Amino acid sequence: MARNCCDAADVGDAHNDPRWRRVLWVALALNAIMFAIEIVAGIAADSRALQADALDFLGDSANYAISLGVAGMAIAWRARAALAKAATMLGFGLWVLGSALWGFFVGASPDAGTMGIVGFLALAVNLAVAAMLFRYRTGDANMRSVWICSRNDAIGNVAVLAAAVGVFGTGAAWPDLAVAGILASLAIWGSAEVFVQARRELRTSI
Repeated sequence: MARNCCDAADVGDAHNDPRWRRVLWVALALNAIMFAIEIVAGIAADSRALQADALDFLGDSANYAISLGVAGMAIAWRARAALAKAATMLGFGLWVLGSALWGFFVGASPDAGTMGIVGFLALAVNLAVAAMLFRYRTGDANMRSVWICSRNDAIGNVAVLAAAVGVFGTGAAWPDLAVAGILASLAIWGSAEVFVQARRELRTSI
């Protein structure tokens, strides 16, 4: 019987698979482009949620670059790279949380229209990347961290769209700030998932 395309046995060799590298290069390019688009739009729209999502795209670009750098190396090195990525995810989450609190105290006037248009574009990009990475979601900590980033991004984009609707309906900034807080929580939760698996892989590789 042929193996399922998502079986761990198949995914385990993916670090040496040209398809894995091509997927990462495409994901890296898309995330870098979306960072540039979303950070400009987020500043122009005074949206903390869009700015947070833009920084998430930047962090993901760095994560994909790291994954490309360690692809094919021993599992111990891939686990160490995953630990570094867990740290960046945690740092991103804490920064976003602080930004949301800052916006709450100093005030903000986000533009719902810009949030909705850019949020929809970001969702389309992240769904495409998540679909490409789906078959690698059961790999080692390094591969799993890439999948978790993409999964969290898609969830975050849905939240940004909900925030746009909330800002439009209420005329207030709190939906934007609330979504920024949600994005922070997703990043912190994701970093914990990656950290636990990477530590387990490091212990078994010694």
